[in-house]
Amino acid sequence: MNLERVIAVRNDKTVYRDGELAVKVFNEGYKTADVLNEALNQARIEETGIDMPKIHEVTKIDGKWAIVSDFIEGKTLARIMEEDRANLDMYLERFVDIQLNIHSKKAPLLNKLKDKMMRKIGEAGLDATTRYELHTRLESMPKHDKVCHGDFNPSNIIIGNDGKAYVLDWSHATQGNASADAARTYLLFWLAGDFVAADKYMQLFCKKSDTAKQYVEKWLPIVAASQMVKGKPEEREFLMRWIDVVDYE
Repeated sequence: MNLERVIAVRNDKTVYRDGELAVKVFNEGYKTADVLNEALNQARIEETGIDMPKIHEVTKIDGKWAIVSDFIEGKTLARIMEEDRANLDMYLERFVDIQLNIHSKKAPLLNKLKDKMMRKIGEAGLDATTRYELHTRLESMPKHDKVCHGDFNPSNIIIGNDGKAYVLDWSHATQGNASADAARTYLLFWLAGDFVAADKYMQLFCKKSDTAKQYVEKWLPIVAASQMVKGKPEEREFLMRWIDVVDYE
């Protein structure tokens, strides 16, 4: 396998192109269970018919786990939006339509979003009172079973040379409440510093899904707490503000 052409680098993984294949190589020490769960998520999402890179194999390369999938020739939607800011509204329309299509699918063998959120709140390093309030709020939210991407942002969408939109990175996929998924996307725009896109996205999602903005906002402290588990010091103070400003009921 030819791993000379690097196409993406993350904290704990590197993605290479090998001809028509994309090879995601995980760093040493990456948990085997997490690699296999990501591959299993990807296989289960493939069955829904969503446009995405098809998985070919899970293997080891020089002692490191790797997932081999289709390589999609094209540009990320994030790059397109950056290069053509004048048409941001048009790209956000397509972005929301892609997300709503994902939410229209069911994959009953995926992990449940509520279970994942409950665990992450416990791991976020928050005080007992805050954890109690967040757990109580989470437990009160309606239980749904829609496919949720879990990290839906423009950098995880490739607009292929064929014009189709392909959704990448299903490692955080769960089944649950679509408004939680939307709240995370809104938060990701904020963390990226794109407040204009964040507000436009929220308005579009609520309008197209016929969801009250207040309902999506109720999820924000919960997803902010779950985001803290990633342990990025530069994000913690910002995320704490999202949690602290909430008037708990």
